[in-house]
Amino acid sequence: MNAGGERDGSSVPDDVWEQFLRDSVEGVADAPKEPSARARVVADRLRDQPRTAEGWRTYTPPPPRRKKGWYGVGLLAAVALLVVAVFDPWQMIGTSDGNSASGAPLAQEAERPTQAPPVEPTQRPTLAEPFKGSPAARWADGTAGITVPAARATGWMTKAQVEQALRQTRDFLAASNLDPAVLGGGRPTKAIALINPHQRDVKDYLAAAFRTPSEENDPLLLFSRFESSRARLVGDVVKARGRITYREGERGALQVTTDVTYVYPVAPAGGGDEVVRTIVRREVVLNWDDPSKIITRQGTFSLVSYKVDMTNGGCDNNTGYFRPEFGTNGTGTGPTDGETVDPYDRSTAIAAGSGTGGDGCRTATRS
Repeated sequence: MNAGGERDGSSVPDDVWEQFLRDSVEGVADAPKEPSARARVVADRLRDQPRTAEGWRTYTPPPPRRKKGWYGVGLLAAVALLVVAVFDPWQMIGTSDGNSASGAPLAQEAERPTQAPPVEPTQRPTLAEPFKGSPAARWADGTAGITVPAARATGWMTKAQVEQALRQTRDFLAASNLDPAVLGGGRPTKAIALINPHQRDVKDYLAAAFRTPSEENDPLLLFSRFESSRARLVGDVVKARGRITYREGERGALQVTTDVTYVYPVAPAGGGDEVVRTIVRREVVLNWDDPSKIITRQGTFSLVSYKVDMTNGGCDNNTGYFRPEFGTNGTGTGPTDGETVDPYDRSTAIAAGSGTGGDGCRTATRS
């Protein structure tokens, strides 16, 4: 090629050469452009970074799309759950019937509670819902509410014998406080059959209690009975909550302690839709004695002690029957000495002097 731009000895056709000259002056539309300074910097940085090899069949998912609005709702829900967990240990939030969360039943009582159950919203019981407005709405029915511990060899008894003694103890509680015939005013024959007939003082007490009941010989100290001419049970369910414990007692006896609260919904015998509740808590201690050391009959126990705390069963009542008062919302039991009591509080033992009769009647804070 000469200085004038003419070809010399070239094999390129004239028309192609002329097109090349034009493109050199005007430029080609599809020709690559030189990257800008910023693009060069980015390209150099990317080139200098090490590349990570992508595995075989590796899948890199696209970034998730953000859903607007859900973050605030989720945060509020988390806060609400925290509030329930911290401030609602009794599961009372979110109820429609005032009994607690969905009326879920409570687990059995494994040990003495540390406080009374929370106060329910004020709701009067009805014939259809006799436990409405009461903590007992979440309690189990009858003997299902009495916790029986696992058996182990204790004192003179083997594990199997302890298991049988605990079962018979629960049978005694049922025959004393849950038997429909006894609740209707009948004699607790099945319960008495489990008491050691050689225990002279108890034998005398039982004979007097059903013949001529008095403050000292009151059948209500051990048995729950209503006078059928005055009150009738509402439905066939009695709520109960409590536990049985045991240890080795004197002379190797199996000493069993029972602490159970029973809730009885009742209505006037003559009819009507008013419902009140009589609440009875009993602490009974008994010994399954070693027959080689104590005179006893096989399959019976000896009473050690028994205490009762009763609400709305009749104040200064020595009739041998609970006499609930109607028209008082189940909390008043006659003249009082100003003292109040929460019948659902099981956090302490029954106070000395509690009972079914005598003066100094107290007022229940709820029924």
